[in-house]
Amino acid sequence: MMVIAKLYCLFSCIKLIWADGGYAGKLVTWVYENLGWNLSIVKRSDKAKGFVLLPRRWVVERFFAWLSFDRIHSKDYHHNPRSSEAAVYASSVKLLIHKLANP
Repeated sequence: MMVIAKLYCLFSCIKLIWADGGYAGKLVTWVYENLGWNLSIVKRSDKAKGFVLLPRRWVVERFFAWLSFDRIHSKDYHHNPRSSEAAVYASSVKLLIHKLANP
């Protein structure tokens, strides 16, 4: 809940969050009542066997795949979480600039 509360302080314009099935339950109610956001849980069917493509899950997977193009993310070179976070920010900025320059 603390992460979502901090997210609200930084980006109060967000209206919808997609989350994994592990976050179902009280968190959905808490987010709606305290922040006014909709927390949509992405679950796989109970009848599904093997690999199942889940809606909106590809967005996160695609982002991590794009980050993996930078060599710095190939291994955990950072001993400090802040430097690891900075590397993700730097890679994200590089990716965004590339996407904006080549639409």
